[in-house]
Formats: sequence, structure tokens, C-alpha cells
Amino acid sequence: MKQLIKNITLSLAGISLLAACNKKLDITPEGAPTSGNFWQTEGDAISGANAMYNLFDDENFYGRGYWWFINASDDMVTGRVKAEGDNIKNFNSNFIGGSYTEGQWKMRYIVIKRANDVIMHVPSIPMDAKLKNRILGEAYFLSGLMYYELAYTYGDARAGVPIVKRDSLTGDKPIPRSANVNMVYDYVEQELKQAAALLPYFDTYSSDIYGRPHKTAAFAFLSKMFLYKKDYANAERYADSVILSGKHKLLDNFADVFTIANNWSSEYIWSVYSNSQGPGGWGSILPGVMLENKGWGKYNGWGYYMPTKELYDSYEEGDIRREATILKPGDHVKFYGEDITYSSTNSLSGYQFRKYMEPFSYPAGQHLSPNGDHPTTDLNLPLLRYAEILLIKAEAELAQGKNADKEINMIRHRAGLKDVTGATMAELKKQRRSELAGEWANRHYDLVRWGDAQAAYAKPLHGVGGAEIWPARTFNPAIHNVWPVPRSEVTSSGGVVKQNGGWE
Repeated sequence: MKQLIKNITLSLAGISLLAACNKKLDITPEGAPTSGNFWQTEGDAISGANAMYNLFDDENFYGRGYWWFINASDDMVTGRVKAEGDNIKNFNSNFIGGSYTEGQWKMRYIVIKRANDVIMHVPSIPMDAKLKNRILGEAYFLSGLMYYELAYTYGDARAGVPIVKRDSLTGDKPIPRSANVNMVYDYVEQELKQAAALLPYFDTYSSDIYGRPHKTAAFAFLSKMFLYKKDYANAERYADSVILSGKHKLLDNFADVFTIANNWSSEYIWSVYSNSQGPGGWGSILPGVMLENKGWGKYNGWGYYMPTKELYDSYEEGDIRREATILKPGDHVKFYGEDITYSSTNSLSGYQFRKYMEPFSYPAGQHLSPNGDHPTTDLNLPLLRYAEILLIKAEAELAQGKNADKEINMIRHRAGLKDVTGATMAELKKQRRSELAGEWANRHYDLVRWGDAQAAYAKPLHGVGGAEIWPARTFNPAIHNVWPVPRSEVTSSGGVVKQNGGWE
């Protein structure tokens, strides 16, 4: 990230990072300013708030680094040999201490620190009240979001993650992990409710502040957090807060969700976004990570996270989402302004995700970073979108013994499928997989929380021709339901921060 980051705008529908340079959300290099001559003016408040976003430009934050964890699922394989990534997928502890996932914990605590600074200092600054509330709402939102991501990644009933309380800051002294993950979820609830109370609705924003947290984004993550906590009544309640707000609806055409023109559509809730261009790279990196390795000689795709035959075959006959989600040999797709027939000499599976190909369809790479070593685009990638809120409500209803046909049939109808009656959890699981494949929705963690991971991973994975491309894996829920705490955090804390059992 450059010393001066401009136009970092967060959105809620995608993945990877934002960075760069134009007028939106001008970010100055204060980082987490705490000096006595700071936090005095409205400009300081804006600069301090903008600093919360600057790590989102790190390719590992919502891009390749964290995606090795999502890649563990049965929906995708490492497209090319990469030992550290392969060890992660195989739940082999040899990856601990490597470069891809080691910084996940630290980066999120840096965002939390900066959010805490805003929450502690901005209230006393004389400034426009409406702007102050929005900035504070952003800080509460980002604090809650970071703790939520840390909680489900590293926490379970045995231990949560450290909670840095604003009323008892300890400087550099290490903080032990909370007793269990539900303590962290309780804190997330507190933060996101405060965010929802302070934030306006997205449709009140002018385009220069698109990407800031907004009210239904806070409701949406409350809903998903309660789903993970297995508090299904509250998961349904906050899904309804989004649905009944009237601010969101499904787009008519599934494929249209994944287009630049619809970055800010009615289906948008949260993603990471940048529309600015600079030689160092900008926007979201995941499309470039998933693109054919070397991009057929035109762009530096990295060739990772390729769909499996298991995912392709899981779609119901007639489901239009399959062809909109996955490219197979012989399919036609636009690339650099020309119609090409998809084939791959690099993909381990022979497939590629189609969802993120639209930025590569334009002539002259006009929507792509000029830096081929940082292959980013200006497409919003879903971190959480409205379709998932409908599925969260449906799952919460089914878990309470209620009927979820309405929400499930809304998803099925757009997919070109007939309505079902008396939908079961099996149908819900199928719809989550078909709707959200290749997205931050995190198929791996779905399998974990449903108790399905051990059985799913005991089966090998196959490529387009039917050959086995990934052997069966050993998944022990007692160990592998959570990922290991980064080695650097255990070491630097002097053992105060304990490793998750079985990963030592």
C-alpha cells in the first residue's frame, strides 16, 4: 500500500482489496494516529476514519491469502502446484508460519485498533453531527466485522479470540483469548447494533462515498453472525431487518450480478471496491487470481481456485447458474474484446470460474490493473449480497421448524427452476452451494458448521474429464473445524495467546 492511498471504498458484494488514487475517500497516511496534536478537527476525524481501510489493499486480506482457507472446500482445487496452499487444503500443519495466512490475524487487529481510536476520540471533536455519526458508525461496523471474521476463523467452544476492550487498553501487553467463541459473537452483536443505530441507508449516499458501511450492511452481518452462533431466531430477525427495509431485491438475471455496471445494484450489500487506476494496481484481485495462468498470453492470471467436477455436477438440470458460474472446455466467452473458446493448458481441473470474467471482456484491458503482478479489476466482488440474506433467513426458518419455501423459491425462480414445496435442509444446502459458489460466502465453513466436512473431504475430487485430481483428505472435526492461530501471534505473546488444540 502506498503512503498515500486514495479512493478506498468498501462495498459489500465481493472480495479482494481496494486501493488507489482519485477523490473518493481520500486516505492519508496517519495509520492509527494517537499523538496529542491529532484528533482535534473534523479533518482529523475523516483522516483517522479513512485509515481504517488501508489494509484492505493487501492482496492477502480478502484476496489470495485468506482464500486458501475457502479453497479447502470440495468446490475448488489449487489450479497449479503451490506447496503452502496445498498443505492448507490438505489440513497439513506444515503451512503454519507461511506467508499466505500468517498475517490474517494481525491485519484484522490493526483495523480494530484504528476503529477503537475513532470511537474513543471522535466524539469529543467539534464537527458536523451527521458526519460524526456516520464516521462512528463506520468504526463500530468495521470493529464488529473484524471480530466476526476472526471468531469463525479461529474460535470455537474451547476458545475465542482476544477482545481488546476500549475501556482497558493494555498497550503492547498480550491479551489472552476469550473463553469461547460465543463471547466474541456477543461483542460483535454489541458493535454491529451500535453501527446500525448510527449509520444511514446506502441509498442516502452520494456516489463519492459509495462503499462506506451502511445500515442494512450492519443488519446483514448481524443476521449471518447469529446464524453462525446458531441463534436462529435472531438470524431470522435481522435477515428480516434487511428484507423489510425495502432497500434490496434480487436482480432479474443471475449473471448480471457479476458485472461492473451492477457494482451498486439492489443486490449489493458489502464488498471491497475501487474505481481508481494507478500503476501499482487497484481494485479487487480475486478475478485475476482465478483467471487462467498467464491469461492466454494477454494478462497475468494466476490460475488458482479452479472449480471441480463435483461442483459442476451438483447443479440441478436446467439451473442457469451453472453456466453463469463455471467455464468448461468448448464454452464461448469474451476476452479482451474477442470471442474465444475456453480451454486450459494450466487448470488442474480443466474448469474456471466464469463469475468474474466480465472485467476481462473489454478491449485493451480498460477495467484491469496495468500492473500484471497485481492482477486487479474494478468489479465489485460479493462478500455478502442480498441472495445470501434470503438463504440465511431460509436456513434460520428451517432450523426452527418453520417453512422456508418462499425464500428458497425466490432463489430457485431466478435460477430457472420450478418451485418446491416443503423444502428441507438438503434443498437449502444445495441452493447455498449453487447460488454462492466461488464467493466469500465460504463453502468450507458451511460444511464445517453443518457437520458435513469430514464426510465431504473423505471423497476425492475430479476434473472435467472425470479423472481424480485431488485425493481424499483426512478431516478431524475436533481439530480442523478451526484454523490454527498464526505462529507469530503465539510466539510474540510469549504463549499468552494459545494455539488451537491439535494444530501445535
